[in-house]
Amino acid sequence: MNNKESNTALPKAALDDIPTPNADAASITGLVKQRGKITGYQLSDDRIVSKEEGVNLAKAGEIRGVGIAHRKDTEYLKSIPDDTENNNLSSLPTVKSGEFN
Repeated sequence: MNNKESNTALPKAALDDIPTPNADAASITGLVKQRGKITGYQLSDDRIVSKEEGVNLAKAGEIRGVGIAHRKDTEYLKSIPDDTENNNLSSLPTVKSGEFN
């Protein structure tokens, strides 16, 4: 295992699942937040989906670059560790959404 692989192996182990994205999978371009907590995601096709729908889409291979993690009984998306900071979900802009599509 080289140094780059060792830097990402432990964070990847913290993910419950890393789905294989479809060829036409969207990426996450923004975060929908309410009181500082992520409640949804803006996708590269301009859809805005709830956090739960985002997890289901990722599991179906419709979102690339993310893995599934959980906290207590709630699943959520995390960036797949790759030593690049600018594609981390925490680096994405917050977008406003009145409702999810």
